[in-house]
Amino acid sequence: MARKNYSEEFRRQAVDLYESIPGATVRGIAEDLGIVRGTLRHWLEVYGTGKKTAADGTLTSSPLQSKTSPARSSAPAGETPEQKIARLEARVNELEVETTKLTTEREILQRAAKYFGRGDALVSRFQFVADNSTTFEVKRLCELVEIERSSYYAWLKAAPARGAKAAADAALAERIRAIHAVDNTQGAPRITVELNAQLGDSGPGGERVNHKRVARVMRVEGIRGYVKKRRARTTIPEPSGQKYPDLVNRDFTAERPNERYVGDITYLPIADGTNLYLATVIDCYSRRLVGWAIADHMRTELVEDALKAAAATRGSLKGAVFHSDHGSVYCSKAYAKLCRKLGLTQSMGAVGSSADNALAESFNATIKREVLQDAACWPDELTCRRQVFTWLVRYNTRRRHSWCGYLSPSNYEARRATTLPTAA
Repeated sequence: MARKNYSEEFRRQAVDLYESIPGATVRGIAEDLGIVRGTLRHWLEVYGTGKKTAADGTLTSSPLQSKTSPARSSAPAGETPEQKIARLEARVNELEVETTKLTTEREILQRAAKYFGRGDALVSRFQFVADNSTTFEVKRLCELVEIERSSYYAWLKAAPARGAKAAADAALAERIRAIHAVDNTQGAPRITVELNAQLGDSGPGGERVNHKRVARVMRVEGIRGYVKKRRARTTIPEPSGQKYPDLVNRDFTAERPNERYVGDITYLPIADGTNLYLATVIDCYSRRLVGWAIADHMRTELVEDALKAAAATRGSLKGAVFHSDHGSVYCSKAYAKLCRKLGLTQSMGAVGSSADNALAESFNATIKREVLQDAACWPDELTCRRQVFTWLVRYNTRRRHSWCGYLSPSNYEARRATTLPTAA
């Protein structure tokens, strides 16, 4: 909205711009100054000279100022008292019309003020004109809120289509809420895949939904995946332990399953101040969690149990690479002995660099974010074990992973198994 109070100097300068710029229009000058056209026309009536610079630079009569108003003209020679009274009455009538016009404009703009605090300023102006079209002339309303009548009528004509779109968005929002209620950690990408998967399960005839539309509806409805605000990192290095070269170099990919693994330990805080600890073994090919172990300690047995579970899942780990940080348990002789027994080659990133084991670090952050959410800890050990176990199993079999094209890791491996070339 334009400001309401202008100094006399500002008004005179605005009038001078209109009169002195060749070919200037009221609309162009008003837009440049950020005022409504009706206001500039009024200033021209009050301060204008009646002259206008044409496009060719010549001085002509202003089309907006036909003749000097009776109030500013000098009294005609020999004017009788009756003629003077008639002239002044005409001027009074003119001022009354102008006052009524300005009062109407002020009332319209006061009504419009509340519309401009909404999100879409242009839509708010259209809606304002529609809501007040029975009280005021549409032409005047459009002029005061500075929109074209043709644009307003086009917006009005599209109302049924907007209503249908709003109804479709409302129906989509209900479907999104149902999916989000099952797992409130899901954002727009995973919910989009789930919606389209449901469509596929129900058979042909439906319409697939675009992820941008899902994101827009979720934003409007206030539905969002959980985002954790805290971060925690725990690694206890062992300076005297065995060291191994980095065979991964931050390339957390593999051409087929059972080639390259990463692992880490993360703590699971309990309300009584104690911790449980989770050790993981993750396949870089599919992000599948092939082995894990939970215990109330961080001794070497913890990571050994996780690795043994991975060996049981895969049948054999021979020839694979296992990558970790420099935690003391991974540097221990006992763990190195188990790796040799299983045919694993150990790999380690740089000391103190979480990016060198980013895949495992990301997994640890994800499980805490999606299970704990806003809670600082689990209420007790039993609840922690149950919730973490449930999430870990669901992670492999149900949770859609962006790396896997929004399939679960297990489904990703199963589908790709038919396309992978057979080893010679």
